[in-house]
Amino acid sequence: MSFLGIDLGTGSLKAVIVDENGRELAAASVAYALDTPHPGWAETSVQTWWQALLDAAVRLPAELRRDVQAIGFSGQMHGVVLVDAAGEAVRPAMLWPDTRAQLLLGEWPEPQPNPVAPGMAGPLLSWIVRNEPASASRTRWALQPKDWLRMALGGAIATDPSDACATALADPAGAWDAALLERLQLPRDWFAPLAPSYAAGGTLSTKAAQALGLRAGIVLATGAADTPCAALGSGLAHDGDALLTTGTGGQIVVLAEQTPAAARGLHRYRAASDHWYRMAAMQNVGVALERVRGWLGYEWADAYHDAFGDTAAASTSTASSAAPGLTFLPYLTGERTPWLNPSARGGWLGLALDHSRGAIMRAAFEGVAFSLRAGLDAIRASGASVSALKLAGGGSVDARWRQLLADALDVELHAVDCPNAAPRGAAILGGLASGHWHAGDLARLAPGTTRVAGPRGDTALAARYARFLDLYGRVESWFDDASAR
Repeated sequence: MSFLGIDLGTGSLKAVIVDENGRELAAASVAYALDTPHPGWAETSVQTWWQALLDAAVRLPAELRRDVQAIGFSGQMHGVVLVDAAGEAVRPAMLWPDTRAQLLLGEWPEPQPNPVAPGMAGPLLSWIVRNEPASASRTRWALQPKDWLRMALGGAIATDPSDACATALADPAGAWDAALLERLQLPRDWFAPLAPSYAAGGTLSTKAAQALGLRAGIVLATGAADTPCAALGSGLAHDGDALLTTGTGGQIVVLAEQTPAAARGLHRYRAASDHWYRMAAMQNVGVALERVRGWLGYEWADAYHDAFGDTAAASTSTASSAAPGLTFLPYLTGERTPWLNPSARGGWLGLALDHSRGAIMRAAFEGVAFSLRAGLDAIRASGASVSALKLAGGGSVDARWRQLLADALDVELHAVDCPNAAPRGAAILGGLASGHWHAGDLARLAPGTTRVAGPRGDTALAARYARFLDLYGRVESWFDDASAR
């Protein structure tokens, strides 16, 4: 008996099969690029996602696929897929890094239960109504990415509270805000009914089963957004448990049994279980480092070596060996926590003739680490005490990068002994939806962890973090002025 978890990410689709005890048996990943047809846009064709799913499925052992009892879904948050009455996509999916709706954010007057960003479904749909009336007239459903995928596999039209509450169109518990939808002139019947993340959401169609090498009729869980799936897959089970995920973006999640108080720059969302969580969401982690690596013409192994030196040196030296006057702001796609500024942009300050390519790359690593620290500081200011973080995500495996994160964030890092936390969490939802597991089983399903880094009290790094914050404060108004022209 086994369960399949599918994570529909921004830059890749991951599929994981776990056994009846939650142990990973096989995994596959297929990367793809997002499209930017106009400045500030971020889109992907749903056919790109579908082909990635087919490619991932064929990489999983056929005998394991035949044994799958249920499928769970995890998906990138905030974006939206418009489909017609036949379930066909009206246009490419719009994704969370998209900033085209930035000028519409004033339609969400303060106070809001959560920060509103232009790449959320609400602002994006408002933009569609104003700028693509033909697309709006064809739309029957406005779906979250993972909900589109479940529908494409034969499942029910539904969504869950963890995704709904992050659309800027629902209350903190995830219920659609009918008054807000009316004010924004968004049809109420575009929005799918709610079901728990762990509820059954239909069964796999014969056509999809044949395409994927699975058995028709197996249960499809409703699923959840990728961050709560990663928290579930990483074993967050108790109040105060905390997780750092690094991928295209970065999230710091702290689990809560009760609804967290609102705090500027932080999100408070529903978990995949019946918990809540507070979250700092930083948009520019892997996406910024990948772009800098490309600009500098690095392969990843060389980028790490030139930025940090060899692994042995990194484990014994402090982080203060970087160029002291060089600062990188990583905000290539605007930023959410803590700045709530979609106009924020990136760059280096302090470049000199003697700076090497490695020094420029190192500054980029530090800038991304500092942006994560700014998010963690917002969580700490909200009243949560965080001295240790579980660590998950494909962008956090290099020992030198982990040490920099521990130093910059001033935390102990405990790597989750599970390389695919979000799809594993999705697979667990599949097991819950099929009745194999129950809520009381979640704590025992938590994977093991390994302490991989701790803070070394690097005062020079702390000074560079202060410089980073000072630099952003000095240029913030300039970014706003530039975006208005």
